[in-house]
Amino acid sequence: MGVLYHRMKKSVKRRLQRRLKIIEGQVRGLLKMVNEEAYCIDVITQTSAVRKALSSVEDAMLENHLSTHVVEQMKSGKSKKATAEMLKVYKLAQRKG
Repeated sequence: MGVLYHRMKKSVKRRLQRRLKIIEGQVRGLLKMVNEEAYCIDVITQTSAVRKALSSVEDAMLENHLSTHVVEQMKSGKSKKATAEMLKVYKLAQRKG
């Protein structure tokens, strides 16, 4: 894991914990659906919902990172590091889409 400059915003942390618990339940539901041989389209619909939920977690983490870590990197003269991290995230997002 990377260096921690600032703690995650408490409101973001709570929101992500709640979302991840919901996602955990969705994934358990998917396992149950597969075990019970649920209709394929129903399973695919649920996997799509999980993927969207995970994407919202990524978005919240990126927002937190931009508003804390990147700001601190820029203020402390580490703009190259901030730029490199943002390019890495951008490239990951391109693969996701």
